[in-house]
Amino acid sequence: MLNLLYLIPALPLAGFLVLAVRGSHFSKTALAFIGAGSVGLSAAVAILVGASFFIAPPPDHAFTQTLWIWMQFDGYSPSVSFSLDPLSLIMVLVITIVGFLIHLYSTEFMLDEEGYSRFFAYMNLFVSSMLILVLADNLLLLYLGWEGVGLCSYLLIGFWYKDPANGGAARKAFIVTRIGDTAMALGIFLLFTHFGTLHIQDLMLSAAKQWPVGSGPAVLAAALLLGGALGKSAQLPLQTWLPDAMAGPTPVSALIHAATMVTAGVYLIARTHVLFELAPVVQTAVAVLGAATLLLAGCSALVQRDIKRVLAYSTISQIGYMFLALGVGAWSAAIFHFMTHAFFKALLFLAAGVVILAQNHEHDMFKMGGLRYHLPVTFLTFLIGAASLSALPLVTAGFYSKDLILWYVWSSPAGDMGLWLAGIIGAFITALYAFRMVIITFMGRTKMEVSHRPRLRMIVPLVILAVLSIIGGFVEMPRTLGNMPLFSNFLYPVFGGPIAADSTINGEGTLQIGASLVSLAGIFMATLFYLIRPAYVKTVTSITLFENIRKYWLAGWGFDALYDRILVRPFLWFARINANDIIDSGYTGIAYLNKMMHSTFSKTQTGNLRWYAMGIAIGAVVFLGMVVIIK
Repeated sequence: MLNLLYLIPALPLAGFLVLAVRGSHFSKTALAFIGAGSVGLSAAVAILVGASFFIAPPPDHAFTQTLWIWMQFDGYSPSVSFSLDPLSLIMVLVITIVGFLIHLYSTEFMLDEEGYSRFFAYMNLFVSSMLILVLADNLLLLYLGWEGVGLCSYLLIGFWYKDPANGGAARKAFIVTRIGDTAMALGIFLLFTHFGTLHIQDLMLSAAKQWPVGSGPAVLAAALLLGGALGKSAQLPLQTWLPDAMAGPTPVSALIHAATMVTAGVYLIARTHVLFELAPVVQTAVAVLGAATLLLAGCSALVQRDIKRVLAYSTISQIGYMFLALGVGAWSAAIFHFMTHAFFKALLFLAAGVVILAQNHEHDMFKMGGLRYHLPVTFLTFLIGAASLSALPLVTAGFYSKDLILWYVWSSPAGDMGLWLAGIIGAFITALYAFRMVIITFMGRTKMEVSHRPRLRMIVPLVILAVLSIIGGFVEMPRTLGNMPLFSNFLYPVFGGPIAADSTINGEGTLQIGASLVSLAGIFMATLFYLIRPAYVKTVTSITLFENIRKYWLAGWGFDALYDRILVRPFLWFARINANDIIDSGYTGIAYLNKMMHSTFSKTQTGNLRWYAMGIAIGAVVFLGMVVIIK
């Protein structure tokens, strides 16, 4: 069954090719079957392959399938090879299953939109590229998938390209992520220069043997790979593209923000964790950047009016938690939170899409209200997603994954009190903005009539994701609640054993209670300020200082304005004054010379035969004279 591995990325790719070449010839029903069906088949194959891997694990818990030699140069022959181990298997299952649910939802959501076949072609290519990224056994093939998802993000964010703002958002995402991608490419060149291979496992073994901990090449290689991860995963200082990516259709936001592109950076660091262990200063930077990002993005989410921008900043914040876990060496905890986050964040985006359709494409939460009566299933599933995002104790998947991160940040040798406090404060902010969103959107009086009610193809994905957002956390039960670390044990062949220095069960239980109370306090504060006593919000925002802070957070802490001032404007100024630089002058001169010669020679074309005969005679005399002189 493992030999079917190649079909997992091949099926969505085949769907893309069919839709790209012949999509205009199919009905919308056929397009839906091809687009969603190819990803559904990929998910089915992934489940079969995963079952085979669980039942009869291959030697060393790793299976490699080489399809062909990609290219040959200077004695190096990179191949198109896929590698399946516990880490890549988890990524593949989440990408295909969540991706299929989003595709199924999209068959109804996009039904009345132009470019139906184009949409599914882009989505299929996106899924295929992400699967290539996580299955690649060498960094060159990984980079191909990496750039593939970058291209598709540009195409999907700018899907409604007739609106110039959407095109601007797409270009912004493409350019900002290219900064990180350039750093990553340099890191790949550095690794190849030192080791002569790009095979990931060989690189990790060679680096561990040849580079001492803290050595310059190890630090530089890890820092360059971190640059790529920061761009794709929208972490400080390259986070500015993600909120504007909401210009794309809602299923695109769910796909980009839940299971695919933004988690590519998390996967890259986890896959090359050996390099980061050899560069402790860079690994610490991962933790610090993650902690700072989760706080800054959480504060911005707290003041947004657009329901999708709340979720966008929430994604940035939650990936900050994953980076925080990676930075303290809690590799399996980061991947665990990736999985649970994929469930509840996809659920929240898709439920938000139902709300937006029902409210005539309105995104402003403050123009909504009372929707719990009109969209009861959507309300219930959205509530479950918000509860999981808020880490509601004991009953949600988000509680178990976030609790595991906070425990390792506290107990790991690489963790400290400051990082743990950042995580705790972030948990409070998360619960506050999550239930602020629920209350404003669904509670209170009805402000707009419901213009669209979801049918089965939109409801089924919501229900399935809601169930996963609850039961998904039970695969990693802490010692205080049964001690069944199934998820961490499964990843043991990739990451090794636990990293906690403080192993006392009482300490872990105390931290769990504290984190739970913080999350509950955030939910209570949201209920108090936005449901019981909404006048309190007006009182707070009437204070000039707090209103200025609100505007600052609303603008994403001013990063766009800062980058516009120190990067964009100087670049445009230099481009204007350099429009006629010396290189352009050279090309212009060649063109001018050609025009001048054309003008001169055209004057000889008079149409008079006597002038032509004389020209021939003169030419013959000159030619014969040259022959005589040379002899």
